[in-house]
Amino acid sequence: MYLVAGLGNIGDKYAYTWHNLGFLAVEMLADKHGITLDKSKFNGVYGKGKINGEDVIILKPSTFMNNSGLSIAPAASFFKIDPSNIIVVYDDIDIKVGTIRVREKGSAGTHNGMKSVIKFMGTQDFPRVRIGSGPVPEKWNLIDYVLADIPKDQRETVYHSFEDAVKAIEELIGENG
Repeated sequence: MYLVAGLGNIGDKYAYTWHNLGFLAVEMLADKHGITLDKSKFNGVYGKGKINGEDVIILKPSTFMNNSGLSIAPAASFFKIDPSNIIVVYDDIDIKVGTIRVREKGSAGTHNGMKSVIKFMGTQDFPRVRIGSGPVPEKWNLIDYVLADIPKDQRETVYHSFEDAVKAIEELIGENG
């Protein structure tokens, strides 16, 4: 079984901000595979389905970004999912907009949501799909930038990065299956 968790912030205010790229990407994944995110537990909303013949849970924590581990760790524990089968999807300002990067494991870098996940999971040995949201424009404060709406002229590029993220997640699930 796999757990795919998208990081983001709940509420309409944050729906289309840079910090919600993880939420938006896993919503696309869920839609593509007919998985409805309609169950509420583990401080989040989730749905169950199949991808590449594997049982998959897609989770959107409702803890807000900086406490994402409070949702992901209990879900992983409840379903007894090995860290190597937990895929975390999130925004990354160190990656150019329109680009994704996949890592099998690693540190949180400067990302507070990932710091929380690593803290509560007790390991950094799980795959992640990082979606580019950077660089932060000059004269912008980091927090103001990640909580700002994605500008209209960049939405198509960002949408294509979600398609790439979905393919990467599908490949990660196919590799270990």
